Amino acid sequence: MNPCLQSSVYLDLLLSYSDPVDPEEIISDPVAAYKLLRQLRNELINIVKHIQPSFYQCNKYQDELELLEIPQLKDLDGAASGLIRLQEIYKLYPKDIMKEMLLSADEAYHVGLVAYDEDKFQHAFLWFWYSLDRLTEYSTTTEKELLLYLISSAYHFGSLPVAIYFNKQLLNLDPTDEEVRDQLNRLLRFQRKSNPDIFTLNTESRNYAKLCRGELDKRLSRSKVYQDGWDTVSQDRVSQSVFLQDDPVATRVSQRIADATGLSMETAESLLVQNYGIGGRFEPHYDALETGVNDRIATFLIYMSDVGMGGATVFPDIGVATKPKKGSAVFWYNLHKNGELDLNTRHAGCPVLVGNKWVANKWIHEFGQEFKRPCSLSEWE
Repeated sequence: MNPCLQSSVYLDLLLSYSDPVDPEEIISDPVAAYKLLRQLRNELINIVKHIQPSFYQCNKYQDELELLEIPQLKDLDGAASGLIRLQEIYKLYPKDIMKEMLLSADEAYHVGLVAYDEDKFQHAFLWFWYSLDRLTEYSTTTEKELLLYLISSAYHFGSLPVAIYFNKQLLNLDPTDEEVRDQLNRLLRFQRKSNPDIFTLNTESRNYAKLCRGELDKRLSRSKVYQDGWDTVSQDRVSQSVFLQDDPVATRVSQRIADATGLSMETAESLLVQNYGIGGRFEPHYDALETGVNDRIATFLIYMSDVGMGGATVFPDIGVATKPKKGSAVFWYNLHKNGELDLNTRHAGCPVLVGNKWVANKWIHEFGQEFKRPCSLSEWE
């Protein structure tokens, strides 16, 4: 086949990968989204590697190839982190996260590696264990690799008996391996003279996780983070966002917020639309920036979509949780009338377990509210 004609056929194949029939259905299942991203990355890399030379012989296809966006490893790691967050917050085993699609041994191994690199050794252990159970003759991951990580993970989270158990399995693979035998003897010595480590979570972390799981009583009727004076990317917030500026719809929404709250929108920030995908969440935080001047006096949070499971907005310190419901909204004051931070407003967005979460935030500032919400000199207001 003519190289240029062959290139055009491959180009059509590449572009077809970029246009899923029902993207909403795919991304609503975090496991399916992870598998798709991994498969897309692997297959695109493989195709490009084989056809790139012929593409550059055909200048008319070169521009299309250069515009093609192949998912990066950091994108795949991010999707794996999303699965780990779901596991962590909702107390799930790997098999519990999966619905119709199961991860292969190699896929689960990758998720385990991400958890291990994040020092989440108990979660990593469960992924490595699942991977071990899913090993086949076609897996690129080896039993020895998995056993080594199972031993290390168990050791790091303080379970010497489990580490010893898998070390013995590793030794059974090759009884002549003196390094593995020495490691087993070291673990046995540690077990005789040490106490198991005790791991605890602070009250806020426990309440956050419990509220997300729906275990605490709820009083019902989740980018960039401002940090040290700069807008920075943070692992505390996992979402995509965009400010809507000079948009007619955003203007109408702002007017409705003004009507509902009685506050002025003159110094409010532009409407911020956010999407929380695989495991998307926002760790406990305050909306007030504590700048001392024209701070965020109030927050108006609009839910733009229903969420299958997860995604609640929770206030750990006061045990309040609100579930996403399309068309509903939550409003609260971040500051007392005396201008001090209201400590009860520390809140978080729970990870999205099933579905796709869209919200819009309107942060209302102090300037312009002097007569709409008068200041108070009382330390209690």
